[in-house]
This record gives sequence, C-alpha cells and structure tokens, in this order.
Amino acid sequence: MKVLIVRLSAMGDIIHALPLAANARAAGATVGWLTDRRYGGLLEGNPALERLFFADTLRWRRHPFSSASWREIARLRQSLKEFAPDWTVDVQGLWKSAILAKMAGAPVVSFSAAARREPSSAILVHTGIDIGQDAVHVVDQNSSLLAPLGLPVTRRAPDARYLLERESPAASAFLGALPAPFALYHPGAARAEKTWAEEKYADLASRLELDLGLFPVISWGPGDEERVARLSARLPSAARIPPLDFGGLAHVMARARIFVAADTGPVHLADALGVPALALFGPGAQRRNVPERNGPYRGAALGYDQTASVETVARKAVALVRNAEKIR
Repeated sequence: MKVLIVRLSAMGDIIHALPLAANARAAGATVGWLTDRRYGGLLEGNPALERLFFADTLRWRRHPFSSASWREIARLRQSLKEFAPDWTVDVQGLWKSAILAKMAGAPVVSFSAAARREPSSAILVHTGIDIGQDAVHVVDQNSSLLAPLGLPVTRRAPDARYLLERESPAASAFLGALPAPFALYHPGAARAEKTWAEEKYADLASRLELDLGLFPVISWGPGDEERVARLSARLPSAARIPPLDFGGLAHVMARARIFVAADTGPVHLADALGVPALALFGPGAQRRNVPERNGPYRGAALGYDQTASVETVARKAVALVRNAEKIR
C-alpha cells in the first residue's frame, strides 16, 4: 500500500502528524508526504518517508497568474501521479490541503466537515472521519485517520530524533562556545495571546541559573526579534541562538537541560526530541496539544498554566530537570 500524507504547515502541526507516517511505515506501507517547502527541512531524513513533495503555497497565492506558478503546480501534480498513492490522508482540513490532496488522484481520507477549520472543503473528501470523544489530543485525532486504511496505531508519540542524524557545523560551533549546562528560553509565539512576558522569562532564567547552574540561552524564530531584544536587555549575559535550519536547531535543543516556551512549534519539537519541555499555556487553552500527553510514552514534557507565578513555574521547572536527570 502507498500512502500520501498532506500536512503543509506549521512546525507544531507537522510534529503532531509524525506518528501518522511512523505507524503507516511500521504497518508496511510506503509513505510520501506533501508539505510546504518552508518546512521541508523538518521532514528530511525521516526514516518513515519514502518520498517528500513540496508546495510553494505562499508564493503561488501571491502570484496566482504567474506562468512559473502554474508550471510548478503542474510538475507537482505529475510527481504525485507518478507516486500513485492508494490513499491520501489530508491532516490539515483546509481548502488548500484538500485541493492538493485531490491532485494525487487517490481517495482522500480526512476529517469530516464538523471537525474541519474550513468545513466546506469536506466536499473534496472521499472518507470523512468524526473525532471521537476519547481523542482529545491532536496526535490521537490525527491517528484516527489511519482507521479507514486498516492500519494499526502502535506508535503514540511524535519522534523527531532523526533530525539529529544530520551534521550541523553551525550548531556545533555555537554549542562549543557555550558554558554547560544550559537552559533554552523561547519567548516568541505566533499569536500575542500565547506569549509569556519577557520579564517573567528573565526572572525564571535567573532563578534556574541560581538553583541549578543553568546558563540562559535564548531561542527565537522569524517574527520574534522584538521580544528577543527585550529579553536580551533583561538577560545581558544570555547567549542567543544564531540563525539555524531545523536540524541545527534540533542539535542545540537536544543539548539543553530544559526548554521553556509558550504554545508554539519549537516546544513541540523539543518534546519530540525527548528534551524536558515546560510548555506555558494560557488559561483558555484546550488540552488538544499539551506536551504532557506524551509523558507516559517518551520524554519528560509538562504543560503548565502561564498565569501561574514565576515562583510556581520555577518549582515545576526544577522538578522537571531533576526528574529528567534521574531518567538519564
């Protein structure tokens, strides 16, 4: 059986879809994955994947009448047809993912209209799946899409450790200049309501440096520059990660004693690498993507309410680090 997975973006959502590929491959399927080119490096080297296909959806939307865009879409369509999947699994549930999934020419399995962010796109779905009440976490919701294919789910947690198989000279150079041990703090998030105040990160970092001797290192991504500048001003001794690809970022994360961030893609990557991750969720957050869900299977992640005091979060962080040291 050949299976094509369509999950175009973003970092955390791709991480949450990794068990789909792992389970399909473990059951003997040949697996391909269609993703946005910006996230290709997050999937390259994944041993569960036979083929990777790339879409430049952002540029195509910006230049919908460009002949270059249409040629690229035609080449993608041809590549998907040549892969010839027996099933296509649309994990994203949007019009853009449904259209691209349909291009492969195989029956599309995806979420039903009631479970999609863009319900009307369900018209392109061959088999729609309702989310069961017991599938609270997004990883379990995604895994339910394998049922119509007759593929069992035996691997429950995302695993991105394949990223560590790739060498990263830039990451190695950065790590070689760092005091050890260190903690990683990621102040950014896609939406402002998901972030934690920079002064709280600075206070937490100072406490963990005093209590555990963890040198502070600041992680960041595109769009985080202002928050990182404010945090750096409060933590003048902290190091800042240089621009790195996904593999390089994974190498730095894997050496950290703890990774602290709000509900954002990097905290889910840290968890998928087995790094102790303290994820700070807002009071209105649902339980659909808390990293602590993976705790019984792998890693030592913990979701925590970001409205808690710094002192309370620090106690949780210290306990998380010490527990992880015992596991090691």
